[in-house]
Amino acid sequence: MAHKLKILFLCTGNSCRSQMAEGWTRALKGESIEVYSAGIETHGLNQTAVEVMAEAGVDIASHTSKHVDTLRHITFDAVITVCDNARETCPFFPGAKRMLHVGFSDPPAMAKDLAAQGAGEEKQRNCYRQVRDEIRAFVESLPEALDAPENIGTVPVGY
Repeated sequence: MAHKLKILFLCTGNSCRSQMAEGWTRALKGESIEVYSAGIETHGLNQTAVEVMAEAGVDIASHTSKHVDTLRHITFDAVITVCDNARETCPFFPGAKRMLHVGFSDPPAMAKDLAAQGAGEEKQRNCYRQVRDEIRAFVESLPEALDAPENIGTVPVGY
């Protein structure tokens, strides 16, 4: 059996984007990638993210929001930050072969801005769907994206 890549998706609160990435990776690449997600903080699982992932046939309802420190014992092949805050505050992961930043928009913030402008619930939910689909497209590019010339030899930077 071939070695499964160990990949961590890291976000601020491990409530939405990193959870979507974990769900998509399990669904699309589970045979070749052992996937984890965590946050610099824990914010709980975003229920709208759960709902829009279910619309696409991916169940993340049993996921939990995890703090990155709970995964320190794992040696990752790649750590992928999915938001700017996580990239800026990413802890050091000894042994990680790759560090990538793939920034995705923040659906809860986008929905909140739309709500403030008077947008309805469906338009707000579309923010989540848009990011869900962008994350899926990125996950479909794995593991090849890890070997892109700009990513070879990159490692995480500590605090």
